[in-house]
Amino acid sequence: MHIGSPRLGTSHRLAVGLLLALAPVSSFAAGKKLQVWLTTADKANLVKEQPSLMFGGSDEHATPALLVNDEISYQTIDGFGHALTGGTAQLMMKMTPAARTALLKEMFGSAPGQGHMNYIRVSIGASDMNDHVYTYDDMPVGSTDPDLSHFSLDPDKADVIPVLKEILAIQPGIKILASPWTAPVWMKDNGLAKGGTLKKDFYPAYAQYLVKYLTGMQALGIPIATITVQNEPENPHNTPSLVLTAEQEADFIGTAFGPALERAGLHTEIVAFDHNCDHPNYPITVLKDPVAGKYTGGAGFHLYAGQITALSVTHDAAPMKDIFFTEQLVLPRRTAADFNVADPMARVLIGATNNWSRNVLLWNLAADPQSGPHTGDGGCPICSGAVTLDGDTVTRNLAYYVTAQVTPFVPAGSVRIFSALLGYSAGGHIAFTLPNVAFRTPDGHFVLVVANTNKDQVTFPIRFKGKDAKATLPAGAVATYVW
Repeated sequence: MHIGSPRLGTSHRLAVGLLLALAPVSSFAAGKKLQVWLTTADKANLVKEQPSLMFGGSDEHATPALLVNDEISYQTIDGFGHALTGGTAQLMMKMTPAARTALLKEMFGSAPGQGHMNYIRVSIGASDMNDHVYTYDDMPVGSTDPDLSHFSLDPDKADVIPVLKEILAIQPGIKILASPWTAPVWMKDNGLAKGGTLKKDFYPAYAQYLVKYLTGMQALGIPIATITVQNEPENPHNTPSLVLTAEQEADFIGTAFGPALERAGLHTEIVAFDHNCDHPNYPITVLKDPVAGKYTGGAGFHLYAGQITALSVTHDAAPMKDIFFTEQLVLPRRTAADFNVADPMARVLIGATNNWSRNVLLWNLAADPQSGPHTGDGGCPICSGAVTLDGDTVTRNLAYYVTAQVTPFVPAGSVRIFSALLGYSAGGHIAFTLPNVAFRTPDGHFVLVVANTNKDQVTFPIRFKGKDAKATLPAGAVATYVW
């Protein structure tokens, strides 16, 4: 059974899980092994393989238990990864070629022991994690270029494009999301890189600007799978940035960008919004617009505000559209030594995929020891990378292990399946919480990711087709189980 409509809330998931646990199950042989990879808060285990578990008999009425049921399926997964910002690429190009290649193979390679990262995000022009602001058609103050005769991808040819080409050589099937932080300032009402909005008179020129970016990258052998019209369209505080209302974005897509993309024969998917979970009505407005909705394939979200269930709210309003998770900065909550990987895993990766997202993209892939480079006023001074690069010296940070706990095990084309912690303790109370998500991979394996956000170690059975495997997970830890 494939579920394609309303989301399952916590209480609904528990109720359905209890019913499923009592239902007949197909045969599944005891003695099946589960491979286990673990990351712990003390860093003693960093995606480290553990002794295998074994499925055996079970008392299906005994709870609590973590139930996995592959007869109920949800969305297909496109991939997981980070943003290759301009600053990231610049730092990588400062590495020696051998060190850079080794790091990229570690992250993106498909060999055993490599990272298998299969989705990345790039900025169209500069983001706030570049050392300076630029677009591909900058003009002197007071000048315009509506015919885009000065358009050029040259600003990216020193770092972003070479790194992308090297990544594609390692992982040819990787998906790339592209997002602009601003239009060229001559298209904006304030004439500045920061803030302002797009002048309606320049909608056709900006649509063609984005199309020229896509066709130019394609000509370089860099296909862009998805594109958002504007990063954080409700945020005027970044440098660079641009503000668009939902109505403006729908108008731009419906009257200018969608038709221009169609005329160019491009198949890049347009993704609406690309901002926080506190305003799902924004992407819903775009997706349900009678004109823009024809061209817009889905909606993208960040989680700096609001609740992750906004993804499901949007899915429920437009169930035929895709949901994407396009950015989240993951930092230790208190100190650099705080390595409670369970919290961001539960909140972001498990939360997004359990709310219909086809991907999860965390923010900056790499930064220097000062969390740079970034633009000046309006740049991000705290945006450390998944890795810190100091020349050829690589330090792997918390965000690195959030995705590394998943990317080697959940390839593109996997499908999310039902999983839920079900049941109560003898006193009638939920004994503990265990955020979790499960997948069926294209080659027929099953993957369960579990985060222990409790203060104490927990022991629980993983229940699949009437068989149990007893698992123990330390506090603050994340485990990936594969069978």
